[in-house]
Amino acid sequence: MRFAIGDTDFLLDGEPHRVLSGAIHYFRVHPDLWADRIRKAKLMGLNTIETYVAWNAHAPSPDVFDLTGGLDLGRFLDLVAAEGMHAIVRPGPYICAEWTNGGLPYWLFADGTVGVRRDEPGFLAAVSQYLEQLAPVLVPRQIDNGGPIVLVQVENEYGAYGSDSVYLQKLERMHRAIGLTVPFTSVDQPMGTMLEDGSLPSLHKTGSFGSRSAARLERLRQAQPTGPLMCSEFWDGWFDSWGEHHHTTPASASAEDLDVLLAAGGSVNIYMFHGGTNFGFTNGANDKGVYRPIATSYDYDAPLDEAGRPTSKFHAFRAVIERYAPVPPLPASMEPGGSGRLGSHDRSGDREARVAPASDLAVRLDRVASLRSLLPTLTTWSAHDEPPTFDALGAASGFVLYRAEVDLPTGGVLTVGEEVRDRAVVSVDGVVVGVLEREHHDRAIVLPPVTGTLELLVEDQGRVDYGLRIGEPKGLIGGVAVDGVPLSRWTAAPLALDPIAPSALDALSAAEPTDGEVLAGPTFAAGSFDLDAADDRYLALDGFRKGVAWVNGFCLGRYWSRGPQQTLAIPGPVLRQGRNELVVLELHAAASRTAHLLVQPDLGHTEA
Repeated sequence: MRFAIGDTDFLLDGEPHRVLSGAIHYFRVHPDLWADRIRKAKLMGLNTIETYVAWNAHAPSPDVFDLTGGLDLGRFLDLVAAEGMHAIVRPGPYICAEWTNGGLPYWLFADGTVGVRRDEPGFLAAVSQYLEQLAPVLVPRQIDNGGPIVLVQVENEYGAYGSDSVYLQKLERMHRAIGLTVPFTSVDQPMGTMLEDGSLPSLHKTGSFGSRSAARLERLRQAQPTGPLMCSEFWDGWFDSWGEHHHTTPASASAEDLDVLLAAGGSVNIYMFHGGTNFGFTNGANDKGVYRPIATSYDYDAPLDEAGRPTSKFHAFRAVIERYAPVPPLPASMEPGGSGRLGSHDRSGDREARVAPASDLAVRLDRVASLRSLLPTLTTWSAHDEPPTFDALGAASGFVLYRAEVDLPTGGVLTVGEEVRDRAVVSVDGVVVGVLEREHHDRAIVLPPVTGTLELLVEDQGRVDYGLRIGEPKGLIGGVAVDGVPLSRWTAAPLALDPIAPSALDALSAAEPTDGEVLAGPTFAAGSFDLDAADDRYLALDGFRKGVAWVNGFCLGRYWSRGPQQTLAIPGPVLRQGRNELVVLELHAAASRTAHLLVQPDLGHTEA
C-alpha cells in the first residue's frame, strides 16, 4: 500500500483518506495494557494511533538503547497493525509531552558544550545515532513495507522555540537517510509566525489547537495553500501540575470543536485519546518564571481515563466521528454505565456478572526503616570540593544526598549560590530543620548551632520540558555557603530508586513489625496485602505528605498532599493474585501508617 499527500486530501492507494487518530504514549501505559487501549481507540471510531518516541527513556546512558518490555516500540506498533489501524510516529528528537527534559537525554548536555535543538555538531551527531538505532524498528513498519506507519513528524512545535531552517533541513535529511519513505510532517500552533518558523516547504504543516477550529484551520490554510488540513494535536484536555486544580474541559465543547474540524474536511489526531501515567520519575516541568513540576497522573481529561475507562468525552467524540466515518459496534461494557472492560470482562460474555465487584482494601505499613539506615543498600558515596550536579554523578533523576561536616557553634545562614533544583530537605545531625523549594525561589535557610553533619537531600522534581531551560543540570547550582563562606569537602550519593535496589527491599522485608502511627521522615515503610484478583487499583495515602511509592518493586511515581491528584494508579498487571508488597518513602512525616487500595481514583476534580 501507499500513503501520500494530495492536493486536497491524504491519499491511501490513490484514494482520498481522512486520518482519524488518537494519541497513546506507549511509555505511559503498562505494556500488558497496550492492546486494550488500542482496541478502545478503534471502538471510538479512530483508524490511526499516534505516539511520540521518548529518546531519554530508551537511552538512559550513551551506550544503552533499550527496546525491551515497556519500551518495545516495535511490539506496540505491531499491536496497532493487528487491530487494522495505521500509526503516526513522532520521534522528535524533542517531544515536550510534559515528559522529563522533553525527551532529550540528560547526559547529552552534561559537559555543557552540546547545543539544544539547533544546528550544532554535537547535538546533531547524537540525533543521527538515535535515529539509526530507531531505524530497525520504524523502517520495516512503514505502510509501503506492509506496516502501519503512514506519517512521521520531524521535530515538534519548533516554531515556538526557534526558526533555524538549516537545523530542520539536516533533521529531515537524517530521517530520510535511515530509510523512512512515508510523508513527513511538522506541527505548530496556528498563531503568529510559528507555522512558518517551525517547518520547511518539504514538510507538510499541521496545526496544534483545541478550540476555535475554524479560525485555526484558516490560518493553517494561509500558511499552506494546498494539501490536506490536519490538526495533529487536537487538545481535548490538559495536564496537571502539583498544587494546581485538576484541568477539565466540557465534553460538549470539545465535541463541538471536533465537529467543526471534521466538517471542514480536516484530519485529526486527538491529544490525548488516553493519557496514562508518569510512572517513576518521568514527569516533566514548566518554568516560565516559576517552576511547576507536572503531576504523576497524565489523565489529561481524555476520552479514555487513566484507568482505561471511557468517559463522557469518549461517547461525545464517537457520536461526532460517526457523522463522518463508520464506527464499529460498541460492546455493552463500553456503553455509559458499563465497566469499561473488554475481553473476558465484557458483559456480552456474561463474565462480569459472575465476578464479585472489587472492594477497597486497607494496607498496614508495619515495617519501617529510616532512609539513613538503608543508605548502604541504596548508594555509594564520592568526595567533591563542591556539591556536584546530578548530571556529573550520572543521576538522571530521583534524589541526591549531599553531606558536609561543619563546625557552627552559633549556627548561621546557609545560602545556595544560584538555584536549588529542585527541592532540598535540610538536616543537621539527622534532624530536619527546613526545606528549600525552587518553586518558591528559596535559596537561604537559618541553621541552628551544629558541630557535626549537614545534609541536603535534593529531589529532582522533573526536568523542564518546554522553553529555554531544557537541558539544564540538577542539584545545588552555584555552590553552598554559610554566612558567605563557601562550604567545601562534600560527599555525595545518588539514590537509585527506580527500580529500588533489591537489597533495600530485602532489608525492609526483614524489619520487625512495629506499632504506632506516626512516621518521621525521611523514612521507608512497607506492608503486605493479599488480593483475590489482579485488577487495576488506586493507592490513597491519606495522612502522608510527600514521597514515592512502589508496588511489587514497580515505581508508581510521586505523591504529594498538595494535590490535585489524591491517588496513584496501580496497573492491574503490576499486581498479582495472593501476596503483594507496598513500599513508601515518606520525605517528611505521616500521621498514619495505613494506606488504602481503592477501586476508584481521586484526581482532585476541582473546577478552575
